[in-house]
Amino acid sequence: MASTIDPLAGEGAPSPNPPPGGTGGLLMERAAFLIEESGERIPCLLNPASVVLRRVAGVRPRFSSGGPLTGAGLSDSPLLFTGGGTTEITMDLLFDVSLARTELSPENVRQLTEPLWRLTENEPIRGEYGRPPTVRFVWGKAWNIPGVVVGVAERLEYFTQAGVPRRSWLRLRMLRTSGEEPAETPAPSAEDEGEPWADWPAEVDESEVRRYDLIGDGEGAAERPDAIAAANGFAPDDWPLIMDFSGVDDPTDLLAGQTLRIPPSRPV
Repeated sequence: MASTIDPLAGEGAPSPNPPPGGTGGLLMERAAFLIEESGERIPCLLNPASVVLRRVAGVRPRFSSGGPLTGAGLSDSPLLFTGGGTTEITMDLLFDVSLARTELSPENVRQLTEPLWRLTENEPIRGEYGRPPTVRFVWGKAWNIPGVVVGVAERLEYFTQAGVPRRSWLRLRMLRTSGEEPAETPAPSAEDEGEPWADWPAEVDESEVRRYDLIGDGEGAAERPDAIAAANGFAPDDWPLIMDFSGVDDPTDLLAGQTLRIPPSRPV
């Protein structure tokens, strides 16, 4: 899904030398990026001429250990609904040193675009993977989108004889975030935790390990993991125990004819 919003439609292109007052006495809201952690504000030299929104739902094709899960009689491959999804915001921005309204106009336009490039750099976080800073794209009262900048590209023009660029056409790509960190999962109480699980012993007597062949209709296993556990003398809630013992990472990828290894007993 893609939609294009042209916020400057009907207003005409911005003039390199606007008259006093800028917009005939009306105050134009300037688009900007706010770094949430530091509060730093990175303004756009000119407001974007277009903003493209794309939404991708949390759906992907189903895969098994042998590749895509499909069948000869299917017109569409089975889908796995993962939840979530991504919302992408892409915008085109213009930077030109002749339009910079500062006392000391920079000679190199990259001095104006460098702050946006820094938004794609990973910040070191102790004990975690580095990540780009969380920002908010704000523009008047209509736009206030939290996210991370995941891509920047620019085309440089109007070079001086020394090779210094004076104009940049910059395209920025941003992915929306929820705006808040996911809540920590509370530690389970002793009553909820139940009997603790332990690691399997280093050696298991294979003579005590049973084999269980999954049945199905050719498009996937027809048996649910909890039903598999109950059919083999385990509690239905113990199905993760059997999946772990059989080396199954994704229980949704079980296939008809697949053989599971059933442990002799619950580890203690």
